[in-house]
Amino acid sequence: MADRFPSILLFGAPGAGKGTQGKVLAAVPGMFHHSSGEVFRDLGPDTEAGRTFMEYSNRGELVPDDVTIRVWRDNLDQQIRDGKYNPGSDLLVLDGIPRSANQARLMDQHIQVHKIVHLGCEDNEALIARLRKRAIEQNRMDDAKEEVIRRRFEVYRSETRPVLDHYSPPLIAEVNAIGTPMRVLRDILSVLVPVQEQIFHSK
Repeated sequence: MADRFPSILLFGAPGAGKGTQGKVLAAVPGMFHHSSGEVFRDLGPDTEAGRTFMEYSNRGELVPDDVTIRVWRDNLDQQIRDGKYNPGSDLLVLDGIPRSANQARLMDQHIQVHKIVHLGCEDNEALIARLRKRAIEQNRMDDAKEEVIRRRFEVYRSETRPVLDHYSPPLIAEVNAIGTPMRVLRDILSVLVPVQEQIFHSK
């Protein structure tokens, strides 16, 4: 299992800010942000995986595990071939995967999780407001319908939130998702800087 990718997980409910913070972290040397949502949204509608994604996303449900992990791994391998991601020097920042306890078990053969940043928020209505705003700004049709948004939160509670139970509690760092993006980033970096230094500076 020595060839597993050194990784941290950005974890939280829909609208918690995983993508926003992931994009900022992507600009930090030595960190590579990989968003499963973006990977799926970039799939062409003429591909089998693209059609599968749209079918499930439009209902607010999760794409089947085998499809998700296959698409994720294929895309990550392409990033390596293109020279965009170097597993020997870059900390992999995962956003949107794993999304179920079964995915977490399957992903154990691919990644070594060094930390989980849990972007927590008790106020679902605040996150729903974020999703509505994002739908308008980014033309994200998967966030535009009220019933789909609410269904995504139900799926998160029943299927995604239990992912945390798969990992050892000391791996999980709680970060308040509500606040200015700069304040949330500061709290995330306070967690990740020691992790990055421990992994790569000790080599």
